[in-house]
Amino acid sequence: MRVLLAEDEEDLNRIIVKKLVSDGYSVDSCFDGKEAIHMLSLVDYDAVILDVMMPKADGYEVLRHLRGAGKATPVLFLTARDTVADRVRGLDSGANDYMVKPFSFEELAARLRVMTRTAFGVSGNVISVADLAMDTAAHSVKRGGEEIALSAKEYELLEYLMHNQGIVLSREKIEDHIWNFDYEGGTNVVDVYISYLRKKIDGKSSRKLIHTVRGKGYVLREVEGK
Repeated sequence: MRVLLAEDEEDLNRIIVKKLVSDGYSVDSCFDGKEAIHMLSLVDYDAVILDVMMPKADGYEVLRHLRGAGKATPVLFLTARDTVADRVRGLDSGANDYMVKPFSFEELAARLRVMTRTAFGVSGNVISVADLAMDTAAHSVKRGGEEIALSAKEYELLEYLMHNQGIVLSREKIEDHIWNFDYEGGTNVVDVYISYLRKKIDGKSSRKLIHTVRGKGYVLREVEGK
């Protein structure tokens, strides 16, 4: 999942980014609302975390731009404002969730999981395709009951494929969702990581789940060609 964090407190911004990256997210971060609006115009994020009180444009203005562009991206407001009226305003303005500072990073991660799985129409923490199961809370992957060790980027790629099971995803779309603006690697990075995943996910099984659709991209599905 690719997440945008807009938080003007630099230390807190850095800590949240570190936590989210350790949880397997690809994160772009900024420190003011104007930059957040610009970044949202370039990328379709899977989730957005917005501080309410930011310079240049506050969180409400950023959210208005996002919803005005017709995007239903899940948004979590992060703020020191803790009155009922503030919470109601935040939710009524189009935010999906609202957290008050100081907060627990574990709770932030849990709320982010809830927002993203709701956006993808997933009801719980476990996503399954055939005998492949991913537990997004435990951050574990099993095939046929056997646990599979994945790197952070492999896990992130598999999660994106599983959330979009049955949908053919182009290399460009995968790259946009999995790698952030800081990435400076090669142009074949998607092919390389798909190859890594295939070895770990499909290598021991006669039933292949990761398929190439010539000229279009990749898809995770139980039966090839359907």
